[in-house]
Amino acid sequence: MNRKPERSPLVPVPSGFLMREEDVDKTPVLEIRHLGVDFGGLVAVEDFNMALGRTEIAGLIGPNGAGKTTVFNLLTNEIEPTRGIIMIDGYDTRGKKPYEICRMGVARTFQNIRLFKNMTVLENVKIGLHNEMKYSIGEAVFRLPRYFDNEEVSDLRALELLSFFNMQDMAEWKAGSLPYGAQRRLEIVRALATNPSLLLLDEPAAGMNPSETLELMKNIRRIRDEFSIAVLLIEHDMNLVMGVCDGIVVLNYGKIIAKGSPEDIMSDPVVIEAYLGKADQ
Repeated sequence: MNRKPERSPLVPVPSGFLMREEDVDKTPVLEIRHLGVDFGGLVAVEDFNMALGRTEIAGLIGPNGAGKTTVFNLLTNEIEPTRGIIMIDGYDTRGKKPYEICRMGVARTFQNIRLFKNMTVLENVKIGLHNEMKYSIGEAVFRLPRYFDNEEVSDLRALELLSFFNMQDMAEWKAGSLPYGAQRRLEIVRALATNPSLLLLDEPAAGMNPSETLELMKNIRRIRDEFSIAVLLIEHDMNLVMGVCDGIVVLNYGKIIAKGSPEDIMSDPVVIEAYLGKADQ
Protein backbone atom coordinates (compact mmCIF):
# COMPACT_ATOMS: atom_id res chain seq x y z
CA MET A 1 0.00 0.00 0.00
CA ASN A 2 1.36 3.46 -0.92
CA ARG A 3 1.79 5.79 2.03
CA LYS A 4 1.33 9.52 1.66
CA PRO A 5 4.55 11.41 2.36
CA GLU A 6 4.68 13.22 5.68
CA ARG A 7 4.46 16.97 5.13
CA SER A 8 4.43 19.97 7.38
CA PRO A 9 1.05 21.71 6.99
CA LEU A 10 0.92 25.03 5.17
CA VAL A 11 -0.40 27.84 7.35
CA PRO A 12 -1.35 31.45 6.51
CA VAL A 13 1.08 34.26 7.34
CA PRO A 14 0.35 38.02 7.69
CA SER A 15 1.44 38.73 4.12
CA GLY A 16 -1.43 36.57 2.89
CA PHE A 17 0.69 33.68 1.66
CA LEU A 18 0.89 30.11 2.95
CA MET A 19 4.08 28.66 4.46
CA ARG A 20 5.29 25.60 6.32
CA GLU A 21 4.90 25.90 10.08
CA GLU A 22 8.69 25.75 10.46
CA ASP A 23 9.11 28.86 8.30
CA VAL A 24 6.40 31.23 9.52
CA ASP A 25 8.69 33.21 11.85
CA LYS A 26 11.44 33.67 9.25
CA THR A 27 11.86 36.03 6.30
CA PRO A 28 10.70 34.22 3.14
CA VAL A 29 13.59 33.13 0.97
CA LEU A 30 11.53 34.29 -2.03
CA GLU A 31 8.69 36.77 -2.27
CA ILE A 32 7.14 37.78 -5.58
CA ARG A 33 4.58 40.57 -5.92
CA HIS A 34 2.54 41.32 -9.05
CA LEU A 35 5.28 40.02 -11.37
CA GLY A 36 4.67 40.41 -15.08
CA VAL A 37 6.55 40.50 -18.35
CA ASP A 38 5.52 41.45 -21.89
CA PHE A 39 7.24 40.46 -25.11
CA GLY A 40 6.09 43.11 -27.56
CA GLY A 41 2.31 42.91 -27.44
CA LEU A 42 2.29 39.45 -25.83
CA VAL A 43 1.73 39.19 -22.08
CA ALA A 44 3.82 36.15 -21.12
CA VAL A 45 3.40 36.35 -17.33
CA GLU A 46 0.81 38.47 -15.51
CA ASP A 47 0.22 39.27 -11.82
CA PHE A 48 2.32 36.38 -10.49
CA ASN A 49 2.36 36.36 -6.68
CA MET A 50 4.19 33.82 -4.55
CA ALA A 51 6.19 33.42 -1.34
CA LEU A 52 8.48 30.54 -0.47
CA GLY A 53 9.50 29.58 3.05
CA ARG A 54 13.13 28.86 3.85
CA THR A 55 12.71 25.07 3.94
CA GLU A 56 9.82 24.60 1.56
CA ILE A 57 9.73 22.37 -1.51
CA ALA A 58 7.29 23.90 -3.97
CA GLY A 59 6.15 22.95 -7.44
CA LEU A 60 5.38 25.22 -10.37
CA ILE A 61 3.27 23.27 -12.83
CA GLY A 62 1.08 23.90 -15.84
CA PRO A 63 0.53 22.87 -19.46
CA ASN A 64 3.27 23.36 -22.06
CA GLY A 65 3.66 27.03 -22.90
CA ALA A 66 2.11 28.20 -19.63
CA GLY A 67 5.11 30.43 -18.82
CA LYS A 68 6.88 28.31 -16.19
CA THR A 69 10.44 28.62 -17.52
CA THR A 70 9.80 32.31 -18.18
CA VAL A 71 9.14 32.69 -14.44
CA PHE A 72 12.50 31.02 -13.69
CA ASN A 73 14.22 33.36 -16.15
CA LEU A 74 12.61 36.31 -14.38
CA LEU A 75 13.76 35.05 -10.98
CA THR A 76 17.37 34.91 -12.17
CA ASN A 77 17.09 38.19 -14.14
CA GLU A 78 17.95 36.51 -17.42
CA ILE A 79 14.79 38.37 -18.44
CA GLU A 80 13.97 41.71 -16.83
CA PRO A 81 10.40 42.02 -15.54
CA THR A 82 8.08 44.57 -17.10
CA ARG A 83 6.46 45.10 -13.70
CA GLY A 84 6.42 43.68 -10.19
CA ILE A 85 8.93 42.98 -7.45
CA ILE A 86 11.11 39.95 -6.66
CA MET A 87 12.65 39.75 -3.19
CA ILE A 88 15.40 37.29 -2.24
CA ASP A 89 15.92 37.07 1.54
CA GLY A 90 14.11 40.39 1.78
CA TYR A 91 16.32 42.15 -0.81
CA ASP A 92 14.99 43.56 -4.07
CA THR A 93 16.60 42.02 -7.17
CA ARG A 94 15.81 44.88 -9.56
CA GLY A 95 18.81 45.88 -11.65
CA LYS A 96 20.89 42.88 -10.61
CA LYS A 97 22.87 40.83 -13.13
CA PRO A 98 22.33 37.04 -13.21
CA TYR A 99 25.71 36.44 -11.51
CA GLU A 100 24.66 38.86 -8.75
CA ILE A 101 21.42 36.92 -8.29
CA CYS A 102 23.57 33.80 -7.88
CA ARG A 103 25.61 35.54 -5.18
CA MET A 104 22.36 36.47 -3.46
CA GLY A 105 21.71 32.76 -3.06
CA VAL A 106 19.73 31.60 -6.10
CA ALA A 107 20.98 28.62 -8.12
CA ARG A 108 19.26 26.83 -10.97
CA THR A 109 19.36 23.96 -13.38
CA PHE A 110 18.02 24.10 -16.93
CA GLN A 111 15.43 22.29 -18.99
CA ASN A 112 18.18 21.53 -21.51
CA ILE A 113 21.31 20.37 -19.67
CA ARG A 114 24.08 22.98 -19.68
CA LEU A 115 27.31 21.30 -18.64
CA PHE A 116 30.85 21.94 -19.81
CA LYS A 117 30.94 18.57 -21.53
CA ASN A 118 34.65 18.54 -22.43
CA MET A 119 35.63 19.28 -18.83
CA THR A 120 35.74 16.69 -16.08
CA VAL A 121 32.96 16.11 -13.59
CA LEU A 122 35.17 17.58 -10.85
CA GLU A 123 35.96 20.68 -12.91
CA ASN A 124 32.24 21.28 -13.56
CA VAL A 125 31.52 21.26 -9.83
CA LYS A 126 34.50 23.51 -9.09
CA ILE A 127 33.06 26.10 -11.47
CA GLY A 128 30.10 26.29 -9.10
CA LEU A 129 32.54 27.00 -6.25
CA HIS A 130 33.88 30.17 -7.90
CA ASN A 131 32.33 32.41 -5.24
CA GLU A 132 34.55 30.76 -2.63
CA MET A 133 37.85 31.19 -4.49
CA LYS A 134 40.18 33.49 -2.50
CA TYR A 135 43.11 33.94 -4.87
CA SER A 136 43.83 36.53 -7.53
CA ILE A 137 44.50 36.03 -11.25
CA GLY A 138 48.17 36.81 -10.61
CA GLU A 139 48.41 34.15 -7.90
CA ALA A 140 46.87 31.64 -10.30
CA VAL A 141 49.18 32.57 -13.19
CA PHE A 142 52.32 32.35 -11.08
CA ARG A 143 51.09 29.34 -9.08
CA LEU A 144 51.63 31.00 -5.71
CA PRO A 145 50.92 29.11 -2.46
CA ARG A 146 47.45 30.60 -1.88
CA TYR A 147 46.39 29.30 -5.30
CA PHE A 148 47.33 25.71 -4.42
CA ASP A 149 45.76 25.99 -0.95
CA ASN A 150 42.46 27.14 -2.45
CA GLU A 151 42.52 24.50 -5.18
CA GLU A 152 43.04 21.77 -2.60
CA VAL A 153 40.10 23.01 -0.53
CA SER A 154 37.96 23.25 -3.69
CA ASP A 155 38.83 19.70 -4.74
CA LEU A 156 37.81 18.36 -1.34
CA ARG A 157 34.55 20.33 -1.31
CA ALA A 158 33.69 19.26 -4.87
CA LEU A 159 34.26 15.59 -3.99
CA GLU A 160 32.13 16.00 -0.88
CA LEU A 161 29.27 17.37 -2.97
CA LEU A 162 29.64 14.63 -5.58
CA SER A 163 29.43 12.03 -2.83
CA PHE A 164 25.92 13.31 -2.08
CA PHE A 165 24.85 11.59 -5.32
CA ASN A 166 27.46 8.79 -5.06
CA MET A 167 29.32 10.32 -8.02
CA GLN A 168 32.76 10.79 -6.43
CA ASP A 169 34.18 7.87 -8.41
CA MET A 170 33.23 9.69 -11.63
CA ALA A 171 35.21 12.82 -10.72
CA GLU A 172 37.75 12.44 -13.56
CA TRP A 173 35.24 11.42 -16.22
CA LYS A 174 34.41 13.89 -18.95
CA ALA A 175 30.99 15.35 -18.19
CA GLY A 176 29.81 14.61 -21.74
CA SER A 177 30.56 10.90 -21.29
CA LEU A 178 28.14 10.50 -18.38
CA PRO A 179 24.79 8.74 -18.84
CA TYR A 180 21.88 11.14 -19.20
CA GLY A 181 20.60 10.70 -15.65
CA ALA A 182 24.08 11.28 -14.22
CA GLN A 183 24.39 14.49 -16.24
CA ARG A 184 21.15 15.69 -14.66
CA ARG A 185 22.53 14.91 -11.21
CA LEU A 186 25.82 16.66 -11.98
CA GLU A 187 23.98 19.83 -12.93
CA ILE A 188 22.24 19.76 -9.54
CA VAL A 189 25.58 19.22 -7.76
CA ARG A 190 27.10 22.19 -9.60
CA ALA A 191 24.14 24.35 -8.56
CA LEU A 192 24.56 23.24 -4.92
CA ALA A 193 28.24 24.22 -5.12
CA THR A 194 27.21 27.89 -5.27
CA ASN A 195 25.89 27.52 -1.69
CA PRO A 196 22.33 28.64 -2.47
CA SER A 197 19.45 29.38 -0.16
CA LEU A 198 17.03 28.74 -3.05
CA LEU A 199 17.45 26.01 -5.67
CA LEU A 200 15.43 26.23 -8.91
CA LEU A 201 15.06 22.91 -10.74
CA ASP A 202 13.70 23.09 -14.29
CA GLU A 203 12.27 19.66 -15.19
CA PRO A 204 14.88 17.68 -13.22
CA ALA A 205 13.23 14.34 -14.02
CA ALA A 206 13.11 14.89 -17.81
CA GLY A 207 14.44 11.82 -19.58
CA MET A 208 14.82 9.77 -16.40
CA ASN A 209 13.43 6.26 -16.01
CA PRO A 210 11.05 5.44 -13.10
CA SER A 211 13.79 4.21 -10.75
CA GLU A 212 15.92 7.32 -11.42
CA THR A 213 12.87 9.52 -10.81
CA LEU A 214 12.16 7.79 -7.49
CA GLU A 215 15.78 8.32 -6.45
CA LEU A 216 15.55 11.97 -7.49
CA MET A 217 12.47 12.42 -5.31
CA LYS A 218 14.38 11.13 -2.29
CA ASN A 219 17.36 13.34 -3.11
CA ILE A 220 15.26 16.50 -3.41
CA ARG A 221 14.04 15.90 0.13
CA ARG A 222 17.62 15.23 1.27
CA ILE A 223 18.80 18.44 -0.38
CA ARG A 224 16.17 20.42 1.55
CA ASP A 225 16.93 18.69 4.83
CA GLU A 226 20.74 18.46 4.71
CA PHE A 227 21.45 21.82 3.06
CA SER A 228 18.55 23.62 4.78
CA ILE A 229 17.45 25.33 1.59
CA ALA A 230 14.22 25.90 -0.29
CA VAL A 231 13.51 24.18 -3.61
CA LEU A 232 11.21 25.38 -6.38
CA LEU A 233 10.77 22.93 -9.24
CA ILE A 234 9.11 22.83 -12.62
CA GLU A 235 8.08 19.31 -13.49
CA HIS A 236 5.64 17.40 -15.69
CA ASP A 237 5.98 14.13 -13.77
CA MET A 238 2.98 14.44 -11.46
CA ASN A 239 4.03 11.49 -9.30
CA LEU A 240 7.21 13.37 -8.43
CA VAL A 241 5.41 16.70 -7.89
CA MET A 242 2.68 15.22 -5.70
CA GLY A 243 5.17 13.07 -3.83
CA VAL A 244 7.74 15.69 -2.89
CA CYS A 245 6.13 19.17 -2.85
CA ASP A 246 4.69 20.90 0.21
CA GLY A 247 2.79 23.39 -1.93
CA ILE A 248 2.03 23.79 -5.62
CA VAL A 249 1.35 26.77 -7.89
CA VAL A 250 -0.45 26.10 -11.17
CA LEU A 251 0.20 28.41 -14.11
CA ASN A 252 -1.82 28.64 -17.32
CA TYR A 253 -1.39 31.23 -20.09
CA GLY A 254 0.97 33.15 -17.80
CA LYS A 255 -1.50 33.48 -14.92
CA ILE A 256 -1.83 31.58 -11.65
CA ILE A 257 -5.05 29.55 -11.68
CA ALA A 258 -4.57 27.61 -8.42
CA LYS A 259 -2.40 27.38 -5.31
CA GLY A 260 -2.43 24.88 -2.47
CA SER A 261 -1.35 21.52 -1.16
CA PRO A 262 -0.92 18.58 -3.54
CA GLU A 263 -4.23 17.18 -2.34
CA ASP A 264 -6.01 20.47 -3.06
CA ILE A 265 -4.48 20.74 -6.52
CA MET A 266 -5.32 17.16 -7.52
CA SER A 267 -9.03 17.75 -6.95
CA ASP A 268 -9.27 21.33 -8.27
CA PRO A 269 -11.68 21.38 -11.26
CA VAL A 270 -9.97 24.45 -12.77
CA VAL A 271 -6.62 22.59 -12.79
CA ILE A 272 -8.20 19.46 -14.22
CA GLU A 273 -9.78 21.51 -17.00
CA ALA A 274 -6.46 23.23 -17.81
CA TYR A 275 -4.72 19.89 -18.23
CA LEU A 276 -7.48 17.74 -19.70
CA GLY A 277 -9.85 20.23 -21.31
CA LYS A 278 -13.49 20.90 -20.55
CA ALA A 279 -15.91 18.04 -20.97
CA ASP A 280 -18.57 18.50 -23.61
CA GLN A 281 -21.97 19.30 -22.15
